[in-house]
Amino acid sequence: MRTNIERMQGLAVDQIALHPHIKTHKSIDLARRQIAAGAAGVTASRATEASHFIAAGIPVVTIAYPIIDAAVATDLLKLASRHEVCLRFVIDSPNGVAALAQASRETGLKGQAFIEVDVGLKRCGVDPADDEALTLARSLAAEGIDFVGLLSHAGHSYGAASAAKIAEIAAAERELLLALHDRLTKAGFAPSQLSVGSTPTALCNAGFEGLTELRPGNYIFLDLTAVRLGIARRSDLALAVVASVISANDRYAIIDAGSKTLSSDIGPHGTGAGTGFGEAWLADGRGPLRVEKLSEEHGFLDCAGVRLDIGTKLLILPNHACPVANLASHLTELVDGKAMQISVDA
Repeated sequence: MRTNIERMQGLAVDQIALHPHIKTHKSIDLARRQIAAGAAGVTASRATEASHFIAAGIPVVTIAYPIIDAAVATDLLKLASRHEVCLRFVIDSPNGVAALAQASRETGLKGQAFIEVDVGLKRCGVDPADDEALTLARSLAAEGIDFVGLLSHAGHSYGAASAAKIAEIAAAERELLLALHDRLTKAGFAPSQLSVGSTPTALCNAGFEGLTELRPGNYIFLDLTAVRLGIARRSDLALAVVASVISANDRYAIIDAGSKTLSSDIGPHGTGAGTGFGEAWLADGRGPLRVEKLSEEHGFLDCAGVRLDIGTKLLILPNHACPVANLASHLTELVDGKAMQISVDA
């Protein structure tokens, strides 16, 4: 984990400000380690998630989830003001502008906003080819809201077939943002930040020239999806689930980790390879044994001729680290053979 933090910070240093997405770990302790390594701030998903990191005094918190509720924005602005945190919102609709405008009027605090741009995932964000961003920029200006920049997430990179394809997606994302920034500048707007973020495009970046912020999240742990994409080795993976064999039959070894522990996610944005729900490894290095299917509290291991006694301990490498950490009440870090508990705060 420490190596993964240092690796990403090394890619960013002197090129681009790192604002890691903390939805991967949801831990104030780990966020502080990322800040100590050189990150400029953090990125959160939902407002409730962000509030924990604002209250912890993380210097800059970006909520990369379109804001549409004025009451939520009001509470967050007040919280950020009390803790002297720079809070940045994301919008992609007039509803977001209206919510921030109302919150600003009620609190007397000026909001900051990114306009989210859809660069290919087809999830949230404006189409960079039409005039929606210009319309939103005008609305933000009319309401006195600080339009700080453009933000995107090339999540479709998780479905790429190779590192070279990921680099192409990263290059296309950069070009789309720069082109839209140029149009906005010519129209009289000058957003200062161009913020991109996904672990695959960060690790396989095609250059950061013109961009100002990077928001990867998964890199702190990595997972089998990263292995499948060719951007990590199994030895780079920092998160695993400790499980025990609790039963066995003529087909499966049954472990005490099911969908409520491993999640049923086979990869981010539904882009998994569909080859099971994780890999099990034994302490002596034997593996991988595929987690073939899940019940809520049970996992079914395809033992492939390997005999596993009841009580055998295993490490399960997950397909997608983010939902696994989210399902845990705490993490246990091994440092020089000693265990230390890390809280999951959000």
